[in-house]
Amino acid sequence: MAQALPVEVYGAGLVFTRVGAVVMLMPGVGEATVSPRIRLALALILSLAFYPILRANLPAVPATVGGLGAQMAIELLIGLGLGGLMRLFMAALAVSGEVVSLQTTLAFAQTANPMEAAPSASLGAFLSVLGITLVFATGLHQLFIAGMVRSYTLFPAGRGVPIADFAALEVRTFADVFALGIQLSAPVIVFSLVFNIATGFVGRVMPQFQIFFVATPLNVLFGLSIFAFSLGVFALVWVGRFRDFMQQLL
Repeated sequence: MAQALPVEVYGAGLVFTRVGAVVMLMPGVGEATVSPRIRLALALILSLAFYPILRANLPAVPATVGGLGAQMAIELLIGLGLGGLMRLFMAALAVSGEVVSLQTTLAFAQTANPMEAAPSASLGAFLSVLGITLVFATGLHQLFIAGMVRSYTLFPAGRGVPIADFAALEVRTFADVFALGIQLSAPVIVFSLVFNIATGFVGRVMPQFQIFFVATPLNVLFGLSIFAFSLGVFALVWVGRFRDFMQQLL
């Protein structure tokens, strides 16, 4: 038993390194408003739960301190890469919120965003909270937990970090996230385009008319109304795309 103890401590520590890195970044739990102690406790509990499942596929204890540090660094980088991809997809909500805020002239309405250290547009903060709520309400967080276990099949412990693949996936995901954010805000973009063209015609036909003072409240009212009416479809599309992304990722 005394000889097996260091092996088990090393294996559990190796699992904790990757799982802890994912937990620190994954949506919902990895927010700045969540206490680091809670995140560390969750990472520890998950690591202890995963270790019996993954123990057979973990590498042997390195003979040197340098080898130990190298394996820990590999697991840390893999965990940060996976957690970063999960969090990057949440940026689609921020993009959509910023676009809708710009189209409805509410870009200067700032409020605290639980997903960011700095305040952001009120609609962006609202969508961020909505996204976190949908993650837990639809069971997407279970895919995060299952993905941690499946990651050991795709990226075996101690086998190196596929940096080129991670970089290519990050770039492709960033492009897809930006495109998704624009697609989610498309109803408001179309309305804003039509509304601005109409107000431009009115301004040309009646130069004396104070079109700005009339058009701005209507733009906010109708823009937010269209945004509210499309919010149900917005949520369904985002959750579906996020679920597909997680299933393709892991």
